[in-house]
Amino acid sequence: MTATDAPIGVFDSGFGGLTVARALFDQLPGEDTVYLGDTARAPYGTKSIPEVREYALECLDYLAGSGVKALVIACNSASSAVLRDARERYDVPVVDVILPAARRAVRASRDGRIGLICTEATATSGSYDDALAAVPGIELVTEPCPSFVDFVEAGVTGGPELLDAARGYLLPLRETGIDTLILGCTHYPLLAGVISYVIGDEVTLVSSAEECAKEVFATLTDAGLLHEGPREPERRFLTTGSPELFAGIGRRLIGGVIDEVEQVYTAAGVPGGRRPSS
Repeated sequence: MTATDAPIGVFDSGFGGLTVARALFDQLPGEDTVYLGDTARAPYGTKSIPEVREYALECLDYLAGSGVKALVIACNSASSAVLRDARERYDVPVVDVILPAARRAVRASRDGRIGLICTEATATSGSYDDALAAVPGIELVTEPCPSFVDFVEAGVTGGPELLDAARGYLLPLRETGIDTLILGCTHYPLLAGVISYVIGDEVTLVSSAEECAKEVFATLTDAGLLHEGPREPERRFLTTGSPELFAGIGRRLIGGVIDEVEQVYTAAGVPGGRRPSS
C-alpha cells in the first residue's frame, strides 16, 4: 500500500465526530476512512484535561498504528487537550477542529464579536481564546452548553425541552451582540436548526465540522496524498463501546453510510482486540 492508498483516521470521543466524517465523505468522496469513537469513556466534555489527554492519545496511537495517512481529531475537547502533543508524536499530518473554525469565524465576523458554544472541557482549556489571541479587534464570548451533547446522542434534534435548553444557553449570548457563532463541539451542527432559530438569522453559524473537512482536503492536497480520479471508498467504523449502540445512533445521526461497526476493546475499554457488530 502506498501512502496515497492509506485511509484517513478520524477520532472522536463518541458520536459528534460523525459530523466531521460526513463532511469528509462529501468533500473527499474517493478517500478511505476509518473512524474510531471512544464511546466506552464518553463524554469527554465533562472530564479533566489530563483524563482527556490520556484517553485521546490511546485512541490516536491505535489509529496511527493501523497505517493511516492523516489523523483528524474530530473532537473539540480532545483537540484542546492533545493537539500539540499529537503533532509531535505522529509522523502523519494531524488536523484538528479548533484552528480551522477559529480562522473561519474571523473571516465571517463583521465587527469582531464572536460567540463560542462548547463543552465545559473546551471552555476550561481556553483553546479558542488561544487561537484568536493574536487577531486584533476580536472579542470572544464563550457559553458552555453541556446538555446539547445529551440531546444529540438521544436522537433529539427538536421539541420543547431542547428549545428551552437552547434559549437558556443562547439568549444571554445573543444579548452580547455577537454576529458570528462557532459551534465548538462536533455534536452541535446536528442542532443547527434550533440554534439558528434561537440565536437569530443575523448571526452567522460556523461549523467546526465543515471547516475541519476543508482543512483536511487542503492538507492532503498540499502533501500530494489525495487519490486521483473516481473510486469506491472503504469506510470503517470502530468503537470502544457497544457496536450495536454505535450503529443505531450513528445511522440515526448521519443516515445509511454506517454498515458494520467493529468493537476495539480491552477490559478498560481501551482499543485492543476486535468484535464486529452482528
